[in-house]
Amino acid sequence: QVQLVESGGGLVQPGGSLRLSCAASGSIFSIDAMGWYRRAPGNQRELVATVTSAGSTNYADSVKGRFTISRDNAKNMVFLQMNSLQPEDTAVYYCNAAGRTWGRGTIAKFTSWGQGTQVTVSS
Repeated sequence: QVQLVESGGGLVQPGGSLRLSCAASGSIFSIDAMGWYRRAPGNQRELVATVTSAGSTNYADSVKGRFTISRDNAKNMVFLQMNSLQPEDTAVYYCNAAGRTWGRGTIAKFTSWGQGTQVTVSS
C-alpha cells in the first residue's frame, strides 16, 4: 500500500504564489507517473499537471506558463509551483501516483491519491 501526503496549500491573494508538495511512502518498488489534480466547488476533478519518472510533463491549458511540476525520484516526492494564481485556481488539490509495489515476493501495480489540500485565491 502506498500513502500520499500533501502539504503547502493555503490562502493567497490574486497574483501570488504557492508551492505544493507531496510525499509518497510505503512498499514502493517504482513510481511511473505522479501528478496533481484539482476539484473546485461544484465541478469534477480535473487534471492540473503530470510528470513521468523520465521527467516528461503535461499541463492543463489553463495552467500552462503559470504552474510548474517537478519531482524528486530519490525521495518519491512531487511538487507543484503555482505562480500568478487567480481566483479560478481555488480548489482542493490532490496528489496522484501510479507505479508498482513490492511485497511477499510479488510486484503489483498501484494507483494512490492523497487526501487533498485546499488552495484559496482571494483578496
